[in-house]
Amino acid sequence: MTVDALTDVAGLRVGHETRDGGGWLTGTTVVLAPEGGAVAAVDVRGGGPGTKETDALDPRNLVQKVEAIVLTGGSAYGLDAASGVMAWLEEQRRGVRVGVDPAHVVPVVPAACVFDLGRGGDFRARPDAATGRAAVEAAAASEPGAPVPQGCVGAGTGATVGPVKGGIGTASIVLDSGITVAALVVANAAGSAVEPETGALYGELSQGRVSRPEEEVHQAARLRLAEIAAKNAPPPLNTTLAVVATDADLSKAQAQKLAGTAHDGIARAVRPVHLLNDGDTVFTLATGERVLDAGHPLALNELLAAGADMVTRAIVRAVRAAGSVDGPGGAWPSYGELYGDL
Repeated sequence: MTVDALTDVAGLRVGHETRDGGGWLTGTTVVLAPEGGAVAAVDVRGGGPGTKETDALDPRNLVQKVEAIVLTGGSAYGLDAASGVMAWLEEQRRGVRVGVDPAHVVPVVPAACVFDLGRGGDFRARPDAATGRAAVEAAAASEPGAPVPQGCVGAGTGATVGPVKGGIGTASIVLDSGITVAALVVANAAGSAVEPETGALYGELSQGRVSRPEEEVHQAARLRLAEIAAKNAPPPLNTTLAVVATDADLSKAQAQKLAGTAHDGIARAVRPVHLLNDGDTVFTLATGERVLDAGHPLALNELLAAGADMVTRAIVRAVRAAGSVDGPGGAWPSYGELYGDL
């Protein structure tokens, strides 16, 4: 049984740590690989990324597998959350072995951050090592194949997409080959997910789903957004993050190609993308449980197409699952508040 989430890739677990209230509106999300790790890659397209350990994922470099990936709020400060995940993995003796003693490991923990500083009201309220540890512990404690909470949780707690609230979204598909491809996204873009002329979601339009709001509903939404525009500072630094995962047996080079084409999924759901004030980053994890057809040089293509599709679906879900926020750090209505459940 599938749950239409990243956890449909067997062995992957997701944990959130959410910090909101009292000046906080941020959090951290950890994707925990099966013990022994998964092949990993990354593709960074945004002009203002905040990342950690991404060079280790270059196919030319030594590290072949990682045990966890961290997505976090707090801009560059929030990357400290990876330290908490690293410490937890060391205690579990999970990481790159660097000595005869099984306890001598160096966990390589790639991480990327979104900008949400001050959105809860306190600029200094941001994730740290304790936040990361809580998120990885939540992942480890979850059941295999568990549903993944979406919306304003974890790294999506303070996320916004243009003038509306963003958050976490996830989606998955099982291909005809039996291979699973899934995505988890933190939708926090400087661009918009909403077509300005009609109020429809770009991501749904790209999938052929026509669910345009009534004209009077759209006009009311535009008035509401205009009213709160003066309350919010313009989004200076925003980012869409994604983890695209599969149970296919991919090389690091193939995984990197999957990360690259998955960015097409962001471009279908958010416009514009990959700006200088975005840090758009996509990670890939491949657990290697299913073999690609070695006699078919284009066998990877169906995974590349599915990865982009799952990212688009996950962004739509993130926007639809998000709840409205109105506090000292600003006001961001949810898409549901503006347009209802189309």
